[in-house]
Parts: sequence; structure tokens; C-alpha cells
Amino acid sequence: MILGILGGGQLGWMLGTAARRLGIECVFLDPAEHCTSDLVGDRIRAAYDDEDALSELARRCNVVTYEFENVPAEAAARLAKEVDVRPGWKSLETSQDRLVEKSFLTEHGVPVPAFAAVDDLASLEAAVVKVGLPAILKTRRGGYDGKGQTVLRHPKDLESAFAAIGRRPAILESMVDFDLEASVLVVRGSDGATETWGPIRNQHTGGILRRSDCPAPDVSSEATSAMLAHTERLARALDHCGVLTVEFFVRGDDVLANEIAPRVHNSGHLTIEFSQTDQFENHVRAVTGLPLGSTSSRHPHAMMLNAIGAAPVDADLTADHIAMVDDFGIPSEEVTAGVAVYHDYRKSPRPGRKVGHLTAVSRESPGAWADRLTALIPGSSTTDPNSAG
Repeated sequence: MILGILGGGQLGWMLGTAARRLGIECVFLDPAEHCTSDLVGDRIRAAYDDEDALSELARRCNVVTYEFENVPAEAAARLAKEVDVRPGWKSLETSQDRLVEKSFLTEHGVPVPAFAAVDDLASLEAAVVKVGLPAILKTRRGGYDGKGQTVLRHPKDLESAFAAIGRRPAILESMVDFDLEASVLVVRGSDGATETWGPIRNQHTGGILRRSDCPAPDVSSEATSAMLAHTERLARALDHCGVLTVEFFVRGDDVLANEIAPRVHNSGHLTIEFSQTDQFENHVRAVTGLPLGSTSSRHPHAMMLNAIGAAPVDADLTADHIAMVDDFGIPSEEVTAGVAVYHDYRKSPRPGRKVGHLTAVSRESPGAWADRLTALIPGSSTTDPNSAG
């Protein structure tokens, strides 16, 4: 079995690491000069729409998956003619366009913030009447970690806001007064079997995820049940194969879906040390037709911190007895409660870029330990104004 992966970043690296544990080799397609995934598999260095490269990938692999949802539509369609692509096109198509995504969520009974389509300045004015202000103007396609969007607070700012996103087709969404943000990850096999993780509580600054905790603190059983039910229903509706992530706003017992990611997700990185089977291994299992593994927890609590813009100092990690993973990771059975592990993505630092993450597992919410670890991991603080990226 050889697995093809579109994208060679840290998500591809972690997928490749999980695949190797299962005896599955990987071939990546990515145009970058250097990729984190080069550590764990062969790579075809070419543009995602390079027809010869896509044909080579199809010839060398039994099945193809992807590490990011903005795979060019033509590339995915071309590949699907020659090799199985999982998750399928329906999941990609739905998640690539924010207007299609919100309409799909609504169609399947999942509550979302008020929204309206925006194609030009006139339709933006009509959208403001429908949605109200303040609101968030987002490009329909592309954008991540806060990119491709802007907050709209005053009617006089409509023209400048539309210009700020490049006058591109967009969606206007009402701003939500929420208690917290959470994500639920589900994996669905080729036979329709499912396993779920979460909910995971997430904290963002500047549109970038800084910290995740599981089990999600301050989430009621009613909100938990609703998020799990919505996520599993969406996976079935998409006929999804692999990991699917749904991000939610939580207000007391009520939840509103924010967006879908048809792939392994940053908030699920903590499952590597926290769960019996992490998101990466279960994604590989699903897309290659292997039985899914249990997603039950191995520890009472896990916290993840993203390193953003700069890597932590190795000497500081060593002084605090923080383990650093090698190319193939630390076997999960060697991680015990009270242990912190740092994953280095081998990326050149730059403002706003995720260059690694730390996961700490503990018998209870880490409290003061979390504060100490946050001080070690650049960009992980949710209160530092300089961490906005």
C-alpha cells in the first residue's frame, strides 16, 4: 500500500509518520523547495496543477489524500480519474467555498451565524441590512489563520472593507457573542464506521489558534451532545472518508457551526499523546480501508500550545524536561501524565507562521504548569498583544 498526499507541510509530515507506523509508504506532491514531509517519504516537487506530476502521483499510489482543503479543483478532478481520492470531491467542494459551506450546514439542520452573499458593493450594502453590524466580511474562497477577512463595524467602512479583501466574491457573517470556541473531530471509514474525539476547546488571537484543551472545559453536556451529533451527521451527508473537523461557537447549551475542515486539524494535534489512536493514524486507516482505531483518551487532560513566529529555545525545553520528538515521534505508550512534548516542524520562522506545537498531558487541568509552558512557547499566549501575528 502506497499513500499519496497532496501537500508536504507539517500535517503531511504527521500523516506520513502515522502511515509508516502502519507499514504504509507515502509519496507527497508539493512545489516548495523544502518540506517538513521530506523526512518521512518521497516527494514529487511540482505545482499542484502540473498534469505530468499528477499522473506520476496516480501511477505510484493506491489512494490519494490531502493535508489542506484548498487543493485546486482541477487537480483533484484529474487525479480522481486515475486513482481513488479520499476524502471525495463533495467534501472538498463544500469546504472550499464559504457560501456553499454555510448553505450546506443550514440545509442539514446545523445552526450557523446569520450570513449573506456578497458579490459587489451593492450586494454588500444589502447584506449589511440583512445581517447587521458588526459583522465579518470573508472571501468565499481561500484564506486561513485570519487571512482574507476583515471586521466591518460601521456603514461608512463598506467600501474600504470590500477593497481590503480584494473586491472578491465574499460572504458577510454576523459577529457572534459566544462563551468559547470548540471543535469536534470525527473519522469515518470507507465502510461508514465512525469514531469521534472531542470536543476540544480552542483559543485564538489574531485569527490564529494559540491553545487547545481536551476535554473542553466549561462545555455543558447538552452542548457536547449537540456538537457530536451535528459533526457525525455532516460526515454522513458528505459521504466523507477520513477525518472531518467542525468548528463551533458555544453559547451556554447552544452551539453555532463556524466552519468545516475536511482533513486532520490543528486542534487535533493533541490526540497524538492524548488518545489511543490519534487523528493522523485514523485518517490513514480510513482512507486506506483499514479498521479504525479507538479514539478513547489515555490521560485525563491534554493541552496543546502552538509556537507561532519563532521556535522555543532548546535549552529552555531541556531545562523544563520537555521531550522533543524525532522524525518518527515518541511512541504514545511512553508518554505518561505530567509529560510535555514539543513537535518541531523544521520550518523557517516568520511572523504568523506555525513552526511547532507543544502538548502536555496531565491528571487535571494544568493550571500553573500551563502558564509556565506558555512562557516557553513563542506566540502561544492568548493575551500578549504581540502574539497576534
